Amino acid sequence: MHPFLANRLVEPRTFAALSEVSDGSLISEGGAVFPVVDGIPVMLDLQAKGEQYIEHYQTDAAEFDYFEERDDPATEHDERRVREALLRRLPDGVTNVLDVGCGRAWVANALTPRGVTVCSLDVSLTNPKRALSMYPNDNHCAVVADAFALPFASNSIDSVIASEIIEHVPNPHAFVKELLRVIKPGGVLLVSTPYKEKLRYSLCIHCNQPTPLHAHIHSFDEKVLSTLTPDVHQVTFAWESFGNKVLLFLRTYPLLKWMPYGLWRKVDGLANAVVNKRAHIVVEWRKHVA
Repeated sequence: MHPFLANRLVEPRTFAALSEVSDGSLISEGGAVFPVVDGIPVMLDLQAKGEQYIEHYQTDAAEFDYFEERDDPATEHDERRVREALLRRLPDGVTNVLDVGCGRAWVANALTPRGVTVCSLDVSLTNPKRALSMYPNDNHCAVVADAFALPFASNSIDSVIASEIIEHVPNPHAFVKELLRVIKPGGVLLVSTPYKEKLRYSLCIHCNQPTPLHAHIHSFDEKVLSTLTPDVHQVTFAWESFGNKVLLFLRTYPLLKWMPYGLWRKVDGLANAVVNKRAHIVVEWRKHVA
């Protein structure tokens, strides 16, 4: 097992210690058994396996290729700027990062060459398995788990990134609370999400019920996100919004994509001062040192 996992993995919810058995699987002190598939521990507990969102995103990962190249260069440019904003908020000296809802594993691609250990976590085996294949590195490991029941000891991880995930989850407050639980004092939880998104629905052809487009079930701004700060942790809350929907609509990326991040932010800030239509928000919850 990867050293990062060996020193931190516990049974979800109970936090019982784990040990390896002869077939390579993991067993907890309480007798729960978790398989290891292609070197990836599958740490979904019985309660998590029964959740509807688990099945949805497992099927989603199997049906859609998260790693394919973007058809729209404007979308690729927009996503790049979100990634840059998140990475700039990582603390100096961070040695490991948990990438929750790893998707196309851009966190591992960006950080493992710098010597940072990245654990790509997803509720489906498909994306973490592909992530390890795409970005093989001694600093890269993966685990299958539910973000609401992380299989990590409390205060054991330097920082957590959850990019474009929180708008999908059924309980954002519980989501933030659980991610902060595993972060060491002094570490940060970084979350990105669309800013003041207007939620849209279509009628599902199968169940004849309204279905949210892109599976986005929440819309956030800084006020809503600040209310998610849990009382059980001493944390500070900071945020920044950026990206201009008018610039995106006008497809200005052929010019803007060549700008360094600092210059792009100045242009972006000027655009939002004229027409305040921000596209994204990045939030930082920093856990206090006791």
